Amino acid sequence: MELHTLLESTLQGLGYELVDLELSNHGKLLRLFIDKPEGIVIEDCTLVSNHLSRLLAVEMDFDYDRLEVSSPGLDRPVKKEADFVRFAGEMAQVKLRMPLQGRKKFIGTLKGVQDGCVQLEVEGKLVALDLANIDKARLIPQF
Repeated sequence: MELHTLLESTLQGLGYELVDLELSNHGKLLRLFIDKPEGIVIEDCTLVSNHLSRLLAVEMDFDYDRLEVSSPGLDRPVKKEADFVRFAGEMAQVKLRMPLQGRKKFIGTLKGVQDGCVQLEVEGKLVALDLANIDKARLIPQF
């Protein structure tokens, strides 16, 4: 089973959402960002870390040196179509792979998803950004 799929299904079973997964240092550092509706506290990170340490050793024989489990933070990544729908009304920064109207970076209010395009209100105008063209998107915390 692929690592991402295994982690996602395992975390769902524990009541968490896999927000993001990073492998770095030639796969020796495994960094996970998790979330749940009530938010994440240190005990959640500890529980997930302990559970995944055993799972990775038994299920996948996955070779890594360090496992980090963290909350996604206030500026959490927005990756899946469901995320763009869930966070409608929130401010976000979106970076595209290929330019649209001569721009790659957009900042605006998420308005949901329609026909495979993220609807983003930018300076009072609605812009449709193809989900397949989105490189990165993050929420912008409002204080």
